[in-house]
Amino acid sequence: MVETVEVIHAAALGAIPHGFLGRRGGVSSGVHAGLNVGWGADDEREAVAENRRRAVAAVLPGAALVTVHQVHSAEAVTVTAPWPDDVHPERLLQAASRRARPQADALVTNRPGLLLGVLTADCAPVLLADAQAGVIGAAHAGWKGALAGVTDATIAAMEALGADRTRIAAAIGQCIAQASYEVDAGFVARFGSENARFFAPGRAGHAQFDLEGYVAARLTAAGIATVDRLSLDTYADESRFYSYRRATHRGEADYGRQISLIGLGRT
Repeated sequence: MVETVEVIHAAALGAIPHGFLGRRGGVSSGVHAGLNVGWGADDEREAVAENRRRAVAAVLPGAALVTVHQVHSAEAVTVTAPWPDDVHPERLLQAASRRARPQADALVTNRPGLLLGVLTADCAPVLLADAQAGVIGAAHAGWKGALAGVTDATIAAMEALGADRTRIAAAIGQCIAQASYEVDAGFVARFGSENARFFAPGRAGHAQFDLEGYVAARLTAAGIATVDRLSLDTYADESRFYSYRRATHRGEADYGRQISLIGLGRT
């Protein structure tokens, strides 16, 4: 029996085609078992391609998937047309391929038929929409990108396309939860005393970081009134999600990546 792709929706995004996907419903096996969509994983490329096809079909059938080469930055790109999605290792050496798939951590568009995707394996995926303006965005917010302002950059790029931040709704999908995210004192210091509320006491010299809470606070501070927090822990829920930290703690050779998607249907 073929398992159905699990699509998790956020009430805040309403009827906008979107979904936070996990590992259920894919064809990968081994440590990548399920819906691994990461070209960077040591997985069968045919399996990754089929998983990506299934992900698109589950959220916005017929749409063109657009992803970026994520680098934990605060860079947001505006998408007007799809670029090649299948980046084979040999093609990474080609300048044309690098131009086609930009290095960034957020995407925005107002073009129907495009499906924006961000990949995560503990970092926070953020999907945003101004339904009235017909402008959407997707951001990959790991701690580095979140601290650098990737969500602020996404909002600014959406406004450049006609969105109004007072109308933008945002949803934060599956990510590592505070109870699972132990960090050291050096990590805490990077965030400064003004962000102390996002760290709970841990074992000696350590603390527990609330990534979802921090990202939500950045969105609220930027003027986003509607922020939907799904509070799904990638580390703790192995049956549903991939987790880089869980794989690392287990000494596994590799890990899968899940995808979060948002698009505009054709009118």
